[in-house]
Parts: sequence; structure tokens; C-alpha cells
Amino acid sequence: MPLWLDLLRTPMAAPETAMLRSMRRTFQLLCIASAICVVLVSPLTALLGRAAPVGIAGLLLTTAIYTGLYVFRKHRADEAFLAAATSDEQP
Repeated sequence: MPLWLDLLRTPMAAPETAMLRSMRRTFQLLCIASAICVVLVSPLTALLGRAAPVGIAGLLLTTAIYTGLYVFRKHRADEAFLAAATSDEQP
């Protein structure tokens, strides 16, 4: 069997559970909020003063930590799914 066909038949990721879907959506919202806050840092600083950069830094830190947690859980789910799929194929 050609390699491309074998790769096409190989499952690349685990089916998304409700928890992973919720985590993915939260991750996406954190990324969007971070981008908006970084773009609007000057108006936010004018509006909120010195609290704005501290809040933005907190949001960026939260996004970074949550990203690590999401990637860890997603990788663990993918590895478990792949292990189950390959053990079913082997006699």
C-alpha cells in the first residue's frame, strides 16, 4: 500500500469529547481576548490607567497556562486513541 494511502487511512486525532470541545472553545476565546487587548492597549491604558497592562499581562499568562493544559490533555487523548486503534489492528 502506498504511504499516502496508509496515512490517509490512519486516524490522526481522537474524537473530540465534550470536555475537550469546551477546552478548545475556551482556548480560542482566550486567544481572541488576548489579541484584542494587545491591539487596544493604548485605549485601555488611557481608560483604566496602570491597571490595564497588569490585567493584560494576567490575561496573557492565563492564556499561556491554559494552552499548556489544553495541549497536554489533547495529546493524552490522541495517544490513548491511537494506542487503542493500533492494538485493535494487531492480532
